[in-house]
Parts: sequence; C-alpha cells; structure tokens
Amino acid sequence: MAQQHLDPTNPLAGSAPTGDALAGYLRAQATEFLRALRLHRETGSGANGSEGSAEAARALRRSARRISAGLHTFQPLLDSDWCESMRPELAWVSGTLAMEHAYTARLERLLTALHRLSGSTALPGQAGGAAGRAEAPAGARADAAAGGRAAAAASVPQRAAARDAGLRNPPAAAPERGNLTVGAAKAGALLDRQLTLARTRAHSTALQALGSSRFHAVADKVAVLASEVPLSRAAGSTDLRPLADAARGRLTDAVSALPLVTAGSPYNAAALVHGLSPDTVPHPQDAPWHQVRLLLRLHRYAREAVNGPQGNAVVDLRLLSAGRALNRHRDASEAAAAAAQAARTPRIAPATAYALGVLHADQRHEVEAARFAFQQCWQKETVRTS
Repeated sequence: MAQQHLDPTNPLAGSAPTGDALAGYLRAQATEFLRALRLHRETGSGANGSEGSAEAARALRRSARRISAGLHTFQPLLDSDWCESMRPELAWVSGTLAMEHAYTARLERLLTALHRLSGSTALPGQAGGAAGRAEAPAGARADAAAGGRAAAAASVPQRAAARDAGLRNPPAAAPERGNLTVGAAKAGALLDRQLTLARTRAHSTALQALGSSRFHAVADKVAVLASEVPLSRAAGSTDLRPLADAARGRLTDAVSALPLVTAGSPYNAAALVHGLSPDTVPHPQDAPWHQVRLLLRLHRYAREAVNGPQGNAVVDLRLLSAGRALNRHRDASEAAAAAAQAARTPRIAPATAYALGVLHADQRHEVEAARFAFQQCWQKETVRTS
C-alpha cells in the first residue's frame, strides 16, 4: 500500500520514456534558466530589488532546482563527473537567491503572529517605534538622554501639571493582554531590526553572486546544456521509470520513519519538547520532516521528467497539498528559531523576552499543525490509491 502512495499511474502513451525524454526536459529547464537570467538583467535591481527582478530570481531558483533534481535522480544516464561538478553549483545558486525572500517572508510571518497574539490594532513592527528605542544599545540611549536634558528642564511645570491631571483622572485598567502588547511592540521592533539587516545582507550577497565569475561559469554550463545534454551511451534505450520509482521509494521510506501516529493528533506538544533551549542548533525533531520535504520535491520533479507536460497537471494536484504542508512546516520551524534567537539578545526587557517566548511557542504549534495536515493528506492519498 505504501509503495502506491501519492503516485498516479500515468505512463506515457506508446514507448517508454528514455534518455531522449530526459534530454528534452533538461534542455527546457536550461532554456528557462537562461530566459530568467536575461529578464533579471533587463529589470535591474535597486537596493531592495524590483518586482520584476524578484520574479526573475524566483524563476532562476525554480529552473536551477529542477536541473539539479534531474541530475540527482537520473545520474546513471548522464556523465557522472559532469553531474558531480554541476549539482553543487546549482544548489549554491538556488540557495543564495532564496535567502532574501526567506528573510522577508519570515519577518512578515512573525509580525503577523505578534499582531494576532497581542490583539493590537497595528502590527508590532509598525507600532514599535518608541518600543524599539527602549531596546536600543545603552550608548544610544545615553546620547538621546543627554540631548534632551535641556528640553526636560524647561518643561518641569508642564510635566507637573500633567501629573496632577493624571492623578485626578486615573486611566482605565489595562487589558489582560497589556503586558503582551507592550512586549510585542518591543519584540516586533527587535525582530524587524534583526531580520531586515539579514535580508539586506542576503540581497547584497545575491547581487555579488550574480556578478561573480563562479556564477558566470555556471551560466555558461547551463547555456551548453540548453543545446547539448551529456547523456551516457546507454541512455537512449534506458527506461526512465525505474529511476523515478526509486525516487518515490526513497520518499515513502522516509515518510514511514516519521511519527505519523503522533502527528495524527493535533497539538500533541511533541514539537514543544525542547522549548526555548539555550542550544542554537536546529530543532532535532524537524530534520526528518525537512528531509521528507526535499524527497517529495525530487519525486515531483522526477514525475515531471517522466510524464512530460501532458501528465504534470495530475501529478501536481496530488502532490501540492502535501508539499504545501511541508513548506508550512519549514517556515514555522525557521520562524520559531528566529524568535528563540531574538530572545537570546542580551539585556532585553522581561516583557520583550516574554512576548518572544509566546511567539516561539505559537510557531512551534504551527509546526505541529503542519505535521497534522501532512499526515491527513498522506493517509487520505494512501486510501485513495490503495
């Protein structure tokens, strides 16, 4: 039953797909890579990159991932040395271009979660101007204080009158979420500073990478691939389907090792075991799920190569829900790690640390929700295909 999971029986009509079909697939992806590269150069890139430039970068990542996946899955049909030298370079291109988008999406996810948890009327990052200054370095606060002493001395009578008015008309009691709202504003400002800086650095790194001799060497190899695929001598008569089935088998084996019984119970706290550990290494429970996500992608790309454009629609519809759940898992896991890292910032206020701890727990619950969604999808497709 497990071997049929999420794998539609959709063989090509006529003869079995061979190395010629693989060559056509790789040439098409190489052409997409070159088209995206030309678009990126035409749209240019400012300090934060234009929308056209961002879309071109996404297209570059998509084609680089598919070429790399094809080289990985169907390596026995290709020149082995060429594959071994090409795959790390494509992974470098895809990983480098993905970082800026990842930091942008992570910041948006965390600020939205803080807004939801605190019940504030504005996003914490937007309402955290004054709060962010409270988390500024001590030197900056001292400079601001020194600059305002004269104005403060001149406004003593006004402040005394305001204090008397406040005593006569005390403010209403703070809501239950008051502490979290104050901490969320400061936490949002802190996360905004840290992740915006990381995104800016990632953008600069991507620009430097696209202008480097290393990237130009990769682009030259992809340009050659668009016209000439280094197939082995036996590739012309070798069926692609056994290699694609092997990719599916690796996926099903990895899924069978996941704790799907536990994941079948929503919010079972299995993802919260380690909590806000002082250890900065990735969460130990997440690695197998990340591996399944990568294997699912390899399986999907292998089916694309085997089925061709006509068969991709059915494959994608059956795999998209599982892939989306694992993408949510990855995003929530990395967001939780960012919240934990921010909570380790020295000398932050207790309210800020508390808000970051609540945010971390919230994102770890999102991790569990994604695991539950994947388990539901996986079991549903297993029953459907059995």
